Amino acid sequence: MAGYAVKEMFLTLQGEGLQAGRRAVFIRFAGCNLWSGREQDRAEAACQFCDTDFVGINGDNGGRYADAAALADRAAQLWLEDIAQPVPRAFAVLTGGEPLLQVDPALIDALHARGFDIALETNGTIAVPPGIDWVCVSPKAGTQIVQRSGNELKLVWPQPGIDYVAMEDWAFDYLLVQPMDGPSASDARAAAIRFVMGHPRWRLSAQTHKMLGLR
Repeated sequence: MAGYAVKEMFLTLQGEGLQAGRRAVFIRFAGCNLWSGREQDRAEAACQFCDTDFVGINGDNGGRYADAAALADRAAQLWLEDIAQPVPRAFAVLTGGEPLLQVDPALIDALHARGFDIALETNGTIAVPPGIDWVCVSPKAGTQIVQRSGNELKLVWPQPGIDYVAMEDWAFDYLLVQPMDGPSASDARAAAIRFVMGHPRWRLSAQTHKMLGLR
């Protein structure tokens, strides 16, 4: 790959899923294959409920990184901020938008070489390359999911038309339901709780970073 378009990169705590609470460098890639990111296109998009700004490269530490080494070096610099004692492994979360439009073996190798465990958050419409340490797939209704294995299946709820029963047979370690954010967030939380109470194979995932005022 000739380079990487990054919306933003920042140090925070992972707020969702089984890795919640873990110190992490978030690398948010620009662009998505399910929505342009423009509000005027939302109603016609394959994913209409995204709550993330992934358009452009103007966020903190955003930009066009010429190669994998440059991007991984900046992630490593961020990781070392304010650490009291060295730790054996760093932790990076690759997200978007849809990170698999850009993530490639060169970047995976570069992050591993700098001591990172790599988590990936994807919509599942693109196959995950080898080498990712933690795979989280968040499927969207009406899309073709090709990545049907990983660590977490995170289902944003409610989603009319999505076949959660079929997903229970996919090869994931954990099945998670996460309330949809937005104007009806309170109703979504209630619906997600009801779902988990009625389907005990699934667990509730909350967006704790929003509750704590983190990014």
